[in-house]
Amino acid sequence: MTSQIALPLIPAGAGEPSSIVIGSGNRAVAEALAAPASWPFRTAILHGPPRAGKSLFARWFAAQQAGEAIDDAETLDETAIFHRWNRAQEEGTALLLIPGSAPWEIALPDLRSRLGAALALEIAPPDDQMMRDLILSHAERRGLMLGEESLAYVIPRMTRSFEAAERFVAAVDRLALERQSRPT
Repeated sequence: MTSQIALPLIPAGAGEPSSIVIGSGNRAVAEALAAPASWPFRTAILHGPPRAGKSLFARWFAAQQAGEAIDDAETLDETAIFHRWNRAQEEGTALLLIPGSAPWEIALPDLRSRLGAALALEIAPPDDQMMRDLILSHAERRGLMLGEESLAYVIPRMTRSFEAAERFVAAVDRLALERQSRPT
């Protein structure tokens, strides 16, 4: 039996806002992003674990023309963020800030006090149902068909994280390609 080397290609549709899986871990975030007029000072800060879809939510938010989304906010100059906050207040638009995975230590006192009053949004780890939906979403984008028996076996044994779901499907895809067989 021959094997095939799997190339690390990004599946079509990966990273599109339409690929957001909504479940227990992020439903409150999705609902809050759909109603920015209810945010204190029209500002929200979105936190979450790696690969949880923070950037997808930011792109969805911007595509809905709900306001401005700033991904990796901690990498920008604090004075520039302060001015964007002021502009959002003057124009009556929403401002969504998404810091990276490291804690965001804000040195500028005026910015720190303003962002301290912002709506804090947190993406929580997925439960079993959301893990199932995440795995199926990743598998669908890769053209993989995973059976219910396989999912019923693997989900209770997996780490509950967005990253683990993505890594699992990538590994299954790679093995299926290498072995030239359907995943089971």
